[in-house]
Amino acid sequence: MIVVMRAGASEAMIETVVERVEQSGMKAHVIVGTERTVIAAAGEERDETEEVLQSTPGVDKVLPVLAPYKIASRETKAEPTVVRTRDLVVGGGNVGVIAGPCSVESEEQIVAAAKAVQATGAKGLRGGAFKPRTSPYSFQGMKEEGLKLLAAAREETGLAVVTEVMTPEHVDLVAGYADVLQIGARNMQNYHLLQAVGETRHPVLLKRGPSATIDEFLLAAEYVLDRGNPHVMLCERGVRTFETHTRFTLPLATVPYLQERTHLPVVIDPSHGTGIASLVPSMCRAAVAVGCDGLIVEMHPDPSKAVSDAAQTIDPTSFAETVTECRRVAEAVGRSME
Repeated sequence: MIVVMRAGASEAMIETVVERVEQSGMKAHVIVGTERTVIAAAGEERDETEEVLQSTPGVDKVLPVLAPYKIASRETKAEPTVVRTRDLVVGGGNVGVIAGPCSVESEEQIVAAAKAVQATGAKGLRGGAFKPRTSPYSFQGMKEEGLKLLAAAREETGLAVVTEVMTPEHVDLVAGYADVLQIGARNMQNYHLLQAVGETRHPVLLKRGPSATIDEFLLAAEYVLDRGNPHVMLCERGVRTFETHTRFTLPLATVPYLQERTHLPVVIDPSHGTGIASLVPSMCRAAVAVGCDGLIVEMHPDPSKAVSDAAQTIDPTSFAETVTECRRVAEAVGRSME
């Protein structure tokens, strides 16, 4: 349920509601809006709880939340969430752009990629230091040394670093270097990991699992939100279907569908969504046209030499052209790309 406070309700009134929610055995999440404060009460509801809360001073009304994802739901927070870190802004009418190689391979490579990203005006640098691979014999990443190289690239360019964390034990290590913690598609339902990143205040980029439903995707986000971290971005990176002409099927209808149901920003990954470099620019344009809040693109200084995901990786020239084209699309649909 959600408790809607009256306009001008005092901090003491809000604290009283929080105490009563917690006394009922539920968890209280305070969401401060531009006009009113809402308190989301998550957990098993008791019959008498609504009546007790309704009679509490400062409370305007108590409403049920029908969606299974209580904190992520638009019923709880009507205003879109905007995620900010350094100069990267995702949501609120701005399309944040993140780009870089699948894997960090060397200082020369990641710094060159960062400079190529910076030259377009994009604000986020992606790069894998810990790499989950289907085969145990594939390149697994440079691990902490890769994190150090990402931090060095950030020092030179000012870009926000986005990198994947794979286990709860690595959260503190990765958070020490990264600005955004990425949860990969394989880990979307790794609930211990979701809880661990939820206990940080780092923005989280949560990728949809290739076989996950939208409700499962949003409930995975709920694990992060439930631990007190409101800075969650949802990333659509394609789902498995019967089609084989692309690596995955990239359903762009996910964007408006999610935006009707959640206040969290929606990011599109056209690189994994197609697996084909030549398709990435057009899918970026299409994603901006349908209203996405961000793009995350695989770009390498020399894709032919990339140690992972070379087939879906574009080069700096193609990336720069894509950003220019996407800015035109964004302007046409009333959005910006700062």
